Amino acid sequence: MSAPGEPSSSDHPDGPPGVGPGRPELAAVTAGKAVLSGVRDALSPVLRLLDLIGDHVILCVRAMAWLPRRPLRPGNYLEACEYIGFGSLGIVLLVGAFTGMVMSLQSVYAFRQFQLESFAGGTTGKALAVELAPVLTALMMSGRAGAGIATELGTMRISEQIDALESMAVNPLQFLITPRLIAGMLMAPILSLLFFVIAMIGAYFVAVIVEGVDHGQFVLHTREILDGIDVVQGLIKSVFFGLLVILIGCYQGFHAHGGGRGVGLGTTRAVVYGSVVVLVSDYFLSNVLLQLIPPEAT
Repeated sequence: MSAPGEPSSSDHPDGPPGVGPGRPELAAVTAGKAVLSGVRDALSPVLRLLDLIGDHVILCVRAMAWLPRRPLRPGNYLEACEYIGFGSLGIVLLVGAFTGMVMSLQSVYAFRQFQLESFAGGTTGKALAVELAPVLTALMMSGRAGAGIATELGTMRISEQIDALESMAVNPLQFLITPRLIAGMLMAPILSLLFFVIAMIGAYFVAVIVEGVDHGQFVLHTREILDGIDVVQGLIKSVFFGLLVILIGCYQGFHAHGGGRGVGLGTTRAVVYGSVVVLVSDYFLSNVLLQLIPPEAT
């Protein structure tokens, strides 16, 4: 308490002692902390994104480091290839066929205004080889293989099967993740190539059989416009897309927590994150490939 006749802190004209115009340095420090807190809150989504990307990179590097180490377990790789490749084959071929058919149909009707409908095959093949085949194949893999891997590993995590592997001196990264990453990188370009082939068959059927485009002109312009390097570019993209999609599925399943709800959330994130990453990375890969292999060289 203040002595009689002395002003109390509530009666002080400048507020409590130590804060206010009488102590400008403390006011500046308080304002600086408030600004830093606001900046930190504003940047927190970016920091979380960078942290998430770093975790994925670390998981990939740690898993790939086990590739040349014994035991090799080739059966795990074959099983992963069968699950990712053969398991996704049906939906990839179905989507590929109708993608080629609708692309050819739209191209024929667009070029017919200029009497150039025979160019439908070349333009459809170019779009399929460079962009549509690798991207749509990766999206199908994300919905089928990525989600399945996230569910499988998530169930193993919450049921403590992964902990049991560690207790038996089996590294879970080498046993569970490395084979799936390698299988994704191998199967994605194969599925993309099959997507392209079945899509071109569908495009030929619609353009030549249904719409009456001349067979010779269709084939000729396809050979003129579509180059082998276009297919190679699509296959290169597919290798990266396969790695990213399977890596995201493995990460979400390997770090699942919270019971069945956590497994469901991890599966949802695997599909959503995988699809978004494929579409975003497609731009950067296309930019790099166009710089390395300019159109004039194709």
